Amino acid sequence: MHGLWSSTIHPIREFLIQMNSMVVLRSLKVQPDYSFETAPLFDIVIIPGGYGADHIEIENPVVINWIQARSSQTEILASVCTGSFLLAKAGLLDNRKATTHWMDIKILQIKFPKVHVLSNVKYVDEGSIITSAGISAGIQMSLHIVRRLLSEEIVTNRKITS
Repeated sequence: MHGLWSSTIHPIREFLIQMNSMVVLRSLKVQPDYSFETAPLFDIVIIPGGYGADHIEIENPVVINWIQARSSQTEILASVCTGSFLLAKAGLLDNRKATTHWMDIKILQIKFPKVHVLSNVKYVDEGSIITSAGISAGIQMSLHIVRRLLSEEIVTNRKITS
């Protein structure tokens, strides 16, 4: 690669990890790249939120155990929106600051009293764990991660040459 990426920086690639493929929006099929059993180690793991996170997967021990196991094998474990509920359920937010979607702040505080829940912030960086509020805040968190790992120049440069 050329441009802003040096030869020592690996390109960013994303992978989907879940238990099975699934159909969403009537006919859109989502096919995971890996299952929980076959996923390799990653530098960054981002846990998505939404209804499935705080109402369904929070009760799934396979998901919670995978998150717990990966927390010690990953440089950054991040969550978007109510994905923070899964990190809290795994015990990873105990005695840490965290945030979630504004509509779920009180619920996170009540369900997980050991978490120092912050409101009116886009994201909270606690070192190896970063939580963000809603979806747009997740984009800001992602830019923060790029800035933290690479540079401000990459985040603010709108034209990447090849």
